[in-house]
Amino acid sequence: MEIIERTIKSEKVYSGKILSVKLSTVELPDQKYSKREIVLHDNAVAVVAIHDDKILLVKQYRISVDKIIYEVPAGMIEHDENPKDAALRELEEETGYRAKNIEYLTEFYSTPGFCTEKLSIFYAKDLEFVGQNLDEGENLEVVEMPLEETMSMIESGEIMDGKTISSILFYDKFSRGK
Repeated sequence: MEIIERTIKSEKVYSGKILSVKLSTVELPDQKYSKREIVLHDNAVAVVAIHDDKILLVKQYRISVDKIIYEVPAGMIEHDENPKDAALRELEEETGYRAKNIEYLTEFYSTPGFCTEKLSIFYAKDLEFVGQNLDEGENLEVVEMPLEETMSMIESGEIMDGKTISSILFYDKFSRGK
Protein backbone atom coordinates (compact mmCIF):
# COMPACT_ATOMS: atom_id res chain seq x y z
CA MET A 1 0.00 0.00 0.00
CA GLU A 2 1.21 3.50 -0.84
CA ILE A 3 1.71 5.70 2.24
CA ILE A 4 1.91 9.13 0.59
CA GLU A 5 -0.65 11.80 1.50
CA ARG A 6 -1.72 14.13 -1.32
CA THR A 7 -2.40 17.78 -0.48
CA ILE A 8 -5.81 18.84 -1.80
CA LYS A 9 -5.74 22.43 -0.55
CA SER A 10 -3.68 24.50 1.81
CA GLU A 11 -4.08 27.95 3.34
CA LYS A 12 -1.88 30.04 5.61
CA VAL A 13 -3.89 30.68 8.78
CA TYR A 14 -1.23 32.56 10.77
CA SER A 15 1.89 34.56 9.94
CA GLY A 16 4.21 35.71 12.70
CA LYS A 17 7.74 37.00 13.20
CA ILE A 18 9.50 33.61 13.23
CA LEU A 19 6.89 31.15 12.01
CA SER A 20 3.71 30.68 10.02
CA VAL A 21 1.01 28.04 10.23
CA LYS A 22 -0.85 26.51 7.34
CA LEU A 23 -3.88 24.27 7.44
CA SER A 24 -3.90 21.62 4.75
CA THR A 25 -6.54 19.15 3.62
CA VAL A 26 -4.93 15.89 2.53
CA GLU A 27 -6.16 12.77 0.81
CA LEU A 28 -4.99 9.68 2.66
CA PRO A 29 -3.90 6.46 0.91
CA ASP A 30 -7.31 4.90 1.69
CA GLN A 31 -8.93 7.86 -0.15
CA LYS A 32 -10.30 9.40 3.03
CA TYR A 33 -9.53 13.01 3.94
CA SER A 34 -7.86 14.60 6.93
CA LYS A 35 -6.56 17.99 8.12
CA ARG A 36 -2.90 18.75 8.82
CA GLU A 37 -1.61 21.78 10.74
CA ILE A 38 1.92 22.58 9.62
CA VAL A 39 4.30 25.03 11.26
CA LEU A 40 6.47 26.71 8.63
CA HIS A 41 9.76 27.57 10.29
CA ASP A 42 13.07 28.62 8.77
CA ASN A 43 15.94 26.19 8.99
CA ALA A 44 18.37 26.55 11.87
CA VAL A 45 21.81 25.58 13.13
CA ALA A 46 23.23 24.29 16.38
CA VAL A 47 26.88 24.16 17.47
CA VAL A 48 28.72 21.75 19.75
CA ALA A 49 31.52 24.13 20.73
CA ILE A 50 34.54 22.86 22.67
CA HIS A 51 36.67 25.26 24.71
CA ASP A 52 39.44 24.01 27.02
CA ASP A 53 38.00 20.47 26.75
CA LYS A 54 34.59 21.70 27.89
CA ILE A 55 31.32 22.06 26.02
CA LEU A 56 29.85 25.55 25.82
CA LEU A 57 26.17 25.61 26.72
CA VAL A 58 23.78 28.49 27.07
CA LYS A 59 21.42 28.57 29.99
CA GLN A 60 18.22 30.48 29.35
CA TYR A 61 14.60 30.78 30.30
CA ARG A 62 12.13 29.44 27.71
CA ILE A 63 8.62 30.73 28.23
CA SER A 64 7.09 27.95 26.10
CA VAL A 65 8.04 25.39 28.77
CA ASP A 66 8.29 27.89 31.68
CA LYS A 67 11.77 26.64 32.62
CA ILE A 68 15.41 27.59 32.56
CA ILE A 69 17.07 25.08 30.26
CA TYR A 70 20.53 24.25 28.93
CA GLU A 71 21.11 24.33 25.17
CA VAL A 72 23.96 24.28 22.71
CA PRO A 73 24.34 27.64 20.94
CA ALA A 74 21.80 27.74 18.12
CA GLY A 75 19.68 29.95 15.94
CA MET A 76 17.93 30.44 12.66
CA ILE A 77 19.65 30.70 9.30
CA GLU A 78 19.10 34.17 7.88
CA HIS A 79 17.92 34.76 4.32
CA ASP A 80 20.71 34.00 1.80
CA GLU A 81 23.03 32.73 4.57
CA ASN A 82 24.61 29.30 4.37
CA PRO A 83 24.41 26.98 7.41
CA LYS A 84 28.15 27.14 8.21
CA ASP A 85 28.15 30.94 8.29
CA ALA A 86 24.99 30.90 10.42
CA ALA A 87 26.66 28.52 12.89
CA LEU A 88 29.72 30.76 13.16
CA ARG A 89 27.52 33.84 13.63
CA GLU A 90 25.27 32.25 16.27
CA LEU A 91 28.23 30.87 18.21
CA GLU A 92 29.84 34.29 18.37
CA GLU A 93 26.61 36.18 19.13
CA GLU A 94 25.51 33.87 21.94
CA THR A 95 28.81 32.85 23.56
CA GLY A 96 31.26 35.52 22.48
CA TYR A 97 33.59 32.89 20.98
CA ARG A 98 34.85 32.83 17.39
CA ALA A 99 35.78 29.41 16.01
CA LYS A 100 38.96 28.98 13.99
CA ASN A 101 37.77 25.50 13.00
CA ILE A 102 34.19 24.38 12.40
CA GLU A 103 33.00 21.09 10.92
CA TYR A 104 29.61 19.94 9.71
CA LEU A 105 28.33 16.96 11.73
CA THR A 106 24.80 16.12 10.57
CA GLU A 107 21.33 17.49 9.99
CA PHE A 108 17.83 16.44 11.02
CA TYR A 109 14.24 17.63 11.18
CA SER A 110 13.38 18.92 14.65
CA THR A 111 9.73 17.79 14.73
CA PRO A 112 8.62 16.49 11.31
CA GLY A 113 5.17 15.53 12.55
CA PHE A 114 4.08 19.18 12.27
CA CYS A 115 7.07 21.45 11.53
CA THR A 116 9.29 22.13 8.49
CA GLU A 117 12.41 23.17 10.47
CA LYS A 118 15.63 21.35 9.58
CA LEU A 119 18.65 21.73 11.87
CA SER A 120 22.25 21.59 10.65
CA ILE A 121 24.66 20.59 13.42
CA PHE A 122 28.29 21.72 13.59
CA TYR A 123 31.31 21.05 15.80
CA ALA A 124 33.51 24.06 16.62
CA LYS A 125 36.97 24.09 18.18
CA ASP A 126 39.99 26.35 18.52
CA LEU A 127 37.86 29.09 20.01
CA GLU A 128 38.92 32.66 20.68
CA PHE A 129 36.89 34.98 22.91
CA VAL A 130 35.91 38.15 21.05
CA GLY A 131 32.86 39.30 23.04
CA GLN A 132 29.20 38.42 23.16
CA ASN A 133 26.74 40.18 20.85
CA LEU A 134 23.26 39.05 21.89
CA ASP A 135 20.16 39.83 19.84
CA GLU A 136 17.72 42.33 21.35
CA GLY A 137 15.61 40.59 23.99
CA GLU A 138 18.00 37.64 24.26
CA ASN A 139 19.04 36.86 27.83
CA LEU A 140 21.31 33.93 28.53
CA GLU A 141 24.25 32.74 30.57
CA VAL A 142 27.18 30.86 29.01
CA VAL A 143 28.22 27.74 30.90
CA GLU A 144 31.35 25.65 30.25
CA MET A 145 30.91 22.02 31.23
CA PRO A 146 33.00 18.84 30.90
CA LEU A 147 31.51 16.33 28.46
CA GLU A 148 31.04 13.76 31.23
CA GLU A 149 28.95 16.19 33.30
CA THR A 150 26.91 17.12 30.23
CA MET A 151 26.27 13.43 29.50
CA SER A 152 25.16 12.91 33.12
CA MET A 153 22.74 15.83 32.80
CA ILE A 154 21.30 14.29 29.63
CA GLU A 155 20.93 10.92 31.35
CA SER A 156 19.27 12.42 34.43
CA GLY A 157 16.86 14.50 32.37
CA GLU A 158 18.29 17.84 33.47
CA ILE A 159 19.10 18.62 29.83
CA MET A 160 15.79 18.23 27.97
CA ASP A 161 16.29 20.19 24.74
CA GLY A 162 16.12 17.78 21.78
CA LYS A 163 18.66 19.53 19.55
CA THR A 164 21.12 19.71 22.43
CA ILE A 165 20.74 16.04 23.32
CA SER A 166 20.99 14.94 19.68
CA SER A 167 23.95 17.20 18.93
CA ILE A 168 26.01 16.19 21.95
CA LEU A 169 25.27 12.47 21.58
CA PHE A 170 26.13 12.62 17.87
CA TYR A 171 29.37 14.47 18.63
CA ASP A 172 30.30 11.97 21.37
CA LYS A 173 29.48 8.88 19.29
CA PHE A 174 30.80 9.86 15.88
CA SER A 175 33.16 12.85 16.06
CA ARG A 176 34.99 13.10 19.37
CA GLY A 177 38.67 12.31 19.05
CA LYS A 178 38.72 12.33 15.23
